[in-house]
Amino acid sequence: MPILRIEHPTEDFATWKAAFDRDPAGRGKAGVQQYSIYQPVDNPRYVLIDLEFETVTQAERLLDTMKLIWSSGAAGPALGGEPRTQILETKEVTQILE
Repeated sequence: MPILRIEHPTEDFATWKAAFDRDPAGRGKAGVQQYSIYQPVDNPRYVLIDLEFETVTQAERLLDTMKLIWSSGAAGPALGGEPRTQILETKEVTQILE
């Protein structure tokens, strides 16, 4: 399952989360099946998002849409710096049971 990972600094998590929740890219229509949001335990001004898709093409299309949103300034003050992005392919998931 392909994952689009987006990570970037943010001025304020609550402001960023409100912008994320407005969903200007239409995650559901773009094929996002599930997403996870992370923050480093030692940096509340940084955020990482993993968006899971059925296909790489869907991930690439949403990334293109996000780049347009970022370049237009529509992300507003929530974005504290240039996003870093990667499209990842899951190779293995293992649950440890003891």
